[in-house]
Amino acid sequence: MSTQATNTTTDTGRESKAQLDILGDECARTILVATSENPRTAKELTARTDSSSATVYRRINNLLESGLLAECIRFEEDGSHTTAYEATIEALHVQISTDGIEVTIAGQRE
Repeated sequence: MSTQATNTTTDTGRESKAQLDILGDECARTILVATSENPRTAKELTARTDSSSATVYRRINNLLESGLLAECIRFEEDGSHTTAYEATIEALHVQISTDGIEVTIAGQRE
């Protein structure tokens, strides 16, 4: 359970379009779901998505750039550490109206 503060943001611009484009990809959605449970390494995400590591790294980069994913360091029991990734949002709501598409991100972690 996260102890970080959460908030809600709304975007109707370029960033929301990019986020929707990224979420149109099954591999990216799988990564986002897997990293919402707990931080995962690229190797773990590759196994979970059944995609190539190159594809997973491209999707990770897209998710990082869109603010839907964050990089963190995971420390192992043996003292080593690895780069892991975690979702930065808890929910994403899309509203379509005559004014356009509005994306609201709920529970965004700082």
